[in-house]
Amino acid sequence: MSDHTPPREADNGHAADDAYRLIRDQILSGQRSAGAWLREGELAESIGVSRTPVREALRRLTAEGLVRHERNRGVQVQAWSIHDLDEIFSLRAVLEPWGCRLAATTGTIDVDALDALAHRMDEVAPDGRPTDVDELTELNNRFHRMILEASDNSRLAGVVSSVIQMPLVWRTFSRYSPDALRRSLVHHHELVAALAAPDPDWAESVMRSHVRAAWHSIRLRDGGDRASGPDLPDQVSATTGQPPL
Repeated sequence: MSDHTPPREADNGHAADDAYRLIRDQILSGQRSAGAWLREGELAESIGVSRTPVREALRRLTAEGLVRHERNRGVQVQAWSIHDLDEIFSLRAVLEPWGCRLAATTGTIDVDALDALAHRMDEVAPDGRPTDVDELTELNNRFHRMILEASDNSRLAGVVSSVIQMPLVWRTFSRYSPDALRRSLVHHHELVAALAAPDPDWAESVMRSHVRAAWHSIRLRDGGDRASGPDLPDQVSATTGQPPL
């Protein structure tokens, strides 16, 4: 039996990757708006591939939460209401500050590594303007994940992940004004200082301000009754379920 992938299978894999990236970029740029139906035939024709790679691309996008599959109807670009976002950020405002407080008491967090992540985020978003949103998103995920894991509560990170849709991570970054993003990055450095102190009250307070500031930045930019699916300028890391800013 050959160790090599058959050419046809490999070609289909590359086509699926290309279809995934193109459809994803169209959703995140706003070319395909929240609530729009994604038809396999139309997508395959516009991209120049068969339906098989398009079907695989849509499966990946469904897993990420960018689209949703509705039985007997098809695939639709995901949308969130202001009420949905209120619920998510309300939970974050309770869970993440608590996790940060615990992390300040366990003595297990690598403050130097956390500080390095905070400085790298500064480099990726000079003057509050991201040069690579994919990288900024991933760095931010790692920063928040490190804090939750240092809480020494084995279930907390999973609970936080379960209430956060990955596209909202990207949405948070893309909806920030430069001033709001600069403020968020400053929060990261203050969190490092509070955890290094270590001061549980300070750490908890900064994380709560951090989460609430993120929510107000999104609401200020969106307004109205619906925070539509990601009408964003570029894209989201393929990792899943980590906290936004």
